[in-house]
Amino acid sequence: MLQFRGQMLATENELGKLKEQVKSFEGAAPTRKLDPHLIEPSRWANRHPDSFSNIAFLRLKQDIEQAGGNVQPILVRPRTDQPERYEIVFGHRRHRACSELGLPVLAMIDTTSISDQELFSVMDRENRERADLSPYEQGSMYRRALDQGLYVSNRRLAEALGVSHTWVANVLMVADLPSVVLECFSSPLVVQHRHAKVLHAALEQDRKGVLRRAEKLRQQVRKPSPAAVIDALLAVAGIEGLASSPQSITVDGKIVGKWSKDKAGRLSILIESGILRDDQSGDFVAQAIAKALQA
Repeated sequence: MLQFRGQMLATENELGKLKEQVKSFEGAAPTRKLDPHLIEPSRWANRHPDSFSNIAFLRLKQDIEQAGGNVQPILVRPRTDQPERYEIVFGHRRHRACSELGLPVLAMIDTTSISDQELFSVMDRENRERADLSPYEQGSMYRRALDQGLYVSNRRLAEALGVSHTWVANVLMVADLPSVVLECFSSPLVVQHRHAKVLHAALEQDRKGVLRRAEKLRQQVRKPSPAAVIDALLAVAGIEGLASSPQSITVDGKIVGKWSKDKAGRLSILIESGILRDDQSGDFVAQAIAKALQA
């Protein structure tokens, strides 16, 4: 009898421990290893194809292969229109790596009927915390949400996501560049806000010129650096103040004049009065420039 009571107490203690363990998982999303082919990218997916061929992705893929699968689960939600299929909330790169490796993907399954806005917010927050998206990818994500009516304005989107309106405007500026301009770069992922700001100013003043030159530049097999792309597009656009703002000419630390280019790309040099000696003249300066051009 005493032995039976001891066994009962031991069983009750074990049940108590199990209940505590179960209680600790209340509200947590269940995890399962899923066939990656049953999981689809979200319609808000923000990854550019170049993100799946860079060094960072290749390293992630190698780590997942060595571990036999993704250790950090992705988050998915069930498709309401297709039983046993899922949509990614976040974790597109981990899903892609497992799919390419032929491995099941460890996923948390959200069963709380998460809305589109909640999904978008979670995806955006997870990406920003990892500081992993380029301005182009972030801007494209925001542009898609705005165009499809998920948010009624840039400001409402910024408020819902807890980011500044300026940040939203900056990344949208990158995403909204014409495709022919983006194709001048080695990848849209290298385009920064400072590039987009200058290009949008050029497009406002001479859109046809910029697009015409971009059409030629994008056909180059070997893409120049971002700075070289900007210089080429602005120079051929011939926009005064953008192609080249007036630059100082200094001699021994003293400003003696300025040079600039006009809309046709012609170089103008202005020498301040009192700089030339009595034995020097315009011919002297012209000969010096001619000699420099021949060098």
